[in-house]
Amino acid sequence: MTMQCPKCDSTMQPLDIPSSRSLRCTQCQGLWVSVGEERELHAHADGVDTGDIVVGQRYNQIDRITCPSCPDCQLIRMVDAAQPHIWFESCGVCFGRFYDAGELRDSAEHTVMEFIRDLDAPERV
Repeated sequence: MTMQCPKCDSTMQPLDIPSSRSLRCTQCQGLWVSVGEERELHAHADGVDTGDIVVGQRYNQIDRITCPSCPDCQLIRMVDAAQPHIWFESCGVCFGRFYDAGELRDSAEHTVMEFIRDLDAPERV
């Protein structure tokens, strides 16, 4: 069964990582990360999250999206506790996560400059 991207409705394709169930959108390059795979994908973030961060920032403005795995379930907007400038969406049923292009790469690395910037991160509303 083919999954559609919750942001741009394009086809999602499996990642080139053995045993991974995560997917990448063929258009906006957003990532659907299956539960429990986030840490593993951080090790491959540069090769997995290949999308344009500017495109990702534009798609990040889209909210109230449905889960590509549980179509009757609306994703919950979340803030990365360690890096509050990163906003992603998560499913309360299957616990999968959607990262816009550039967000997984960003979450895999937390620099000193990001730490300082995050001290003044805007509140997510």
